[in-house]
Amino acid sequence: MYKFYMPNVSLMGPGCAGSIPAEIKARGFKKALVVCGKRSAKSAELKEILDSLDANGIEYVVYPGSVPNPTVTSVMEGVEVLKAENCDFVMSFGGGSPHDCAKGIALVATNGGNMKDYEGVNKSKKPQLPLIAINTTAGTASEMTIFCVITDEERHVKMAICDEHVNPTLAVNDPNLMVSMPKALTAATGMDALTHAVEAYVSTIATPITDACSEKAIKLIQGYLRDAVKDGNDMVARDKMAYAEFLAGMAFNNASLGYVHAIAHQFGGFYNLPHGVCNAILLPAVQEYNAKVCPDRLKDVAEFMGVDVSNMTDEEGAAAAITAIRKLSADVEIPSGFEQLGAKKEDFDILAVNALKDACSATNPRQATKEEIIEILNKVF
Repeated sequence: MYKFYMPNVSLMGPGCAGSIPAEIKARGFKKALVVCGKRSAKSAELKEILDSLDANGIEYVVYPGSVPNPTVTSVMEGVEVLKAENCDFVMSFGGGSPHDCAKGIALVATNGGNMKDYEGVNKSKKPQLPLIAINTTAGTASEMTIFCVITDEERHVKMAICDEHVNPTLAVNDPNLMVSMPKALTAATGMDALTHAVEAYVSTIATPITDACSEKAIKLIQGYLRDAVKDGNDMVARDKMAYAEFLAGMAFNNASLGYVHAIAHQFGGFYNLPHGVCNAILLPAVQEYNAKVCPDRLKDVAEFMGVDVSNMTDEEGAAAAITAIRKLSADVEIPSGFEQLGAKKEDFDILAVNALKDACSATNPRQATKEEIIEILNKVF
């Protein structure tokens, strides 16, 4: 048996955010907890959304408590605001961090306890509060997945929550909301989407459905990420990247991920580093490790990225894929290693141990020892 998870409804395309009030009214929702970061709370884009709620008589309270790499504290504080304000649904605005924070709030609000109780796979008993996820980046796909990543500040660990109850009710991907995204964030989130597509494609539980999503996502990212980074007002590139990240989300939402994410979660939790940058640095090194067991799949990736693989062996094709990934990463100016981001080699042992415990590690095509993970870490230092 195979399950395929997606939001109940997804709005796509320029201007689709204008339909949010009608979607809310159709569902009978009354008052929203709007989860966002401090900077987004002051943005013109959010003001436009809130103005549309006001115009339609929809109540809301803004909770600007989401932080990069959202924490247990930010979730639990949001739960208290939600309860005090008697909100009956949650609305997230931004990228992966506010979406994940909102998922945590909505899940704890109905299931009780602490965010830490839900680390792992399907630990909740009840559906979360309804969640409308309004996306402003083209990378994480958190607006449409059953994944939620929350940092446990006490352990300095990013908890991976994989739970069918955190799937958003409504996902909104309006490229008009992505125009103001800075170049560095456009690059990092785009490489995050590429990582989702590649890891899903080589996953041990990939299916023809997820393969199709991965293939199209990789082709779109190869074709449009450079343009989106070069000119944020290129609406064709913005729109194509919005579709690419959504397709990559469809892929990994159902095929899961691998060691890139398992390791990246540790760098994010330990050093509070940006998730997309961590993924981009790790992606080629992890696929070099995986190439020993799935060179044919990586050869496909090379073809999706525009490489002529007709006269290549599987091994040559895999190497070409890794080269193409590195070139795209360099072209959009992703840092080349973790040393320049403040990581320390003396932390590699605990990072490796925690990576192997991460839920994403289970579906990596080649299973590693702690020493092999440390070897990968040394290559990306």
